[in-house]
Amino acid sequence: MAVPHGPSSVGVARRRLRRDLGDREIPEPVIDDAVLILSELLSNACRYARPLGPLPALGRGTRAEAAEPLLVGGPSRAVGPAAPAAAPGEPDEDAGGVLVRWQMHADGVLTLEVTDGGSPTRPSPASPSLTSHGGRGLSIVDQLASDWGVRDAPGEVTVWAALPARARHARRTAGGHREA
Repeated sequence: MAVPHGPSSVGVARRRLRRDLGDREIPEPVIDDAVLILSELLSNACRYARPLGPLPALGRGTRAEAAEPLLVGGPSRAVGPAAPAAAPGEPDEDAGGVLVRWQMHADGVLTLEVTDGGSPTRPSPASPSLTSHGGRGLSIVDQLASDWGVRDAPGEVTVWAALPARARHARRTAGGHREA
């Protein structure tokens, strides 16, 4: 789905992922992990990276691998000098968008992807101090996902994560919690 490049998109994507995985009867602990991973990846994209391009263009599926993008962010507004600015709290489609994808594979692995316009630095886990207010996102992803990485393409960067989602793949202890 295509979402506006901004913090309000994180909640929209989280709710859509939770609903979709619940409809697929994915175990709740896996859904919780997937939602947290997606939150971290999308938050990082909106905080550190550039948008891909105008949100309406992303919603039309102009990218070859965007199978069924969903345009999130309200009705299209007029653009140009006389166009009104986005109201407070309303996504600004002119600011551009980010693509969010997830896919359940036949082998029981769920992949989550966030594609943005890239940033001056490559995404990597940080080592924040105990008093830091941020910098833990990719470390959290590293702990929850079975694997994650970064793919570069001209004008875009995709950060992805994979996690086992089906009972025979998801490692659980007797109490139903993830093993470390």
